[in-house]
Amino acid sequence: MKITRIETFLVPPRWLFCRIETDEGVVGWGEPVVEGRAEVVRTAVDILAEYLIGQDPLRIQDHWQVLSKGGFYRGGPILSSAVAGIDQALWDIAGKNYGAPVHALLGGPVRDEVRVYAWVGGDEPAQLTDQITAQVEAGFTAVKMNAAGRTPPLATPAETTAVVDRVAAARAVLGPGRDVAVDMHGRFGPAGARRVLQAIEPLHPLFVEEPLLPEQGHLLSSLVAATSVPIATGERLYGRAEFLPALAAGIAVAQPDLSHAGGISETHRIASLAETYGAQLAPHCPLGPIALAASLQIAFSTPNFLIQEQSRGIHYNKDADLLSYVVDTDPFRFVGGRALRTGQPGLGITVDEKAVRAADRTGHAWRNPVWRHDDGAFAEW
Repeated sequence: MKITRIETFLVPPRWLFCRIETDEGVVGWGEPVVEGRAEVVRTAVDILAEYLIGQDPLRIQDHWQVLSKGGFYRGGPILSSAVAGIDQALWDIAGKNYGAPVHALLGGPVRDEVRVYAWVGGDEPAQLTDQITAQVEAGFTAVKMNAAGRTPPLATPAETTAVVDRVAAARAVLGPGRDVAVDMHGRFGPAGARRVLQAIEPLHPLFVEEPLLPEQGHLLSSLVAATSVPIATGERLYGRAEFLPALAAGIAVAQPDLSHAGGISETHRIASLAETYGAQLAPHCPLGPIALAASLQIAFSTPNFLIQEQSRGIHYNKDADLLSYVVDTDPFRFVGGRALRTGQPGLGITVDEKAVRAADRTGHAWRNPVWRHDDGAFAEW
C-alpha cells in the first residue's frame, strides 16, 4: 500500500482537517491545526507531504521520526501540529487496514468508558449556575471554567474574590460528588496565581490548568509546593522533552493536545512518561471531531488517563460544531458524562467528506483576540 494523495481542508469554525489517500482505497483523516494559525500549518502539511507521497502508510513510527527530525530545525507548534494531524491520519489508515480500532493497536483497552467534561462560560455566578445546572441535567459529572477574563499580573482583592465567588457558585451546583476544573490561561502571573490557588483550595477543584505561562515552567515546582490543588498544564507543550521538566516539577495532570503534541504516537509516549511521575493524563481538545476521536483512542488505552475535554457547545463553535462533519454521531453520544468504547476501525468515526469539501470552499480566517489592559499594555488572552 502506498500513499497517493494528501489534502487539507480549512473548515469553520477554526479547524484544519487532513485527508490521506492510498492506492488501495483506504483513507485516513487527521486534524493538524494551531488555532489562529491554521493556514500556516496547512503549508507545513504540504511540505511534509512531499516526503510521504509514495511511502507505505503503515510505517507510522518511521514516518514520525523523519517528519519530526528530518529537518535540521525542529519542534515548535507549527511543525509538531502538522506532524500530529498526519500521524492521526496514518493511525486511522492502519486501523482500517487491520480492521481494528486504534486503541487495540496500542495494546488494547484498559477501560470501556471515558469520562468527559463540558465547558461552561459566564462572567457572573448567576450565569454559571444556570449553565452548570444545564450540564448536570445533561448527565455531565464535571465542568471546566475560566478563572477570569482579562486580568493584571497581580490581581486586586476584588478580582481575586470574584474568582473565588465564581468557583464557589460552581461548587454549590455540583455538590461534593461532581468536579469543577479551573483554567487560568497563564493570565495571573506567578504571585497572582499563588494567591488565587490558596483562595480556591477549600473548594477542591479537580485541577487548575495553566496557572503559569509555559515559558515560566522553571517556577512550576515552587507553585506546586505552595498548594494542595492539583496543577495541570501541557496544551502549549509539544513533546516529551518539554513535558519532562513539568512532570519533574510535580504537576498532577499532563494535558497534551493530540493536534499539537505530535499526534497519537507522541501523546502515547507522553502518557507513559507521565505515569512514571504519578501524573494523570487529561488530553486538551477544544477542537473538532477528528482530534476528539484520536483523543478517545488514547483515553481507552491509557492506564493513567483522568478525563477528556470535548468541544460540544463551546463558545468558539459559532459556524459549526463537533457533530457538523461526521456521518454517524454515535461515537460522540455521551451517556452519564462518558463516551462509550466502540469496535469501529481506525479512529472510530466516519467523516462526512461532502460536508468537509463544501466547508473548505468557504474556509475561515479565525484569529484569537488581542487583549489590552486599561493602560493600553498587552494582556494575556
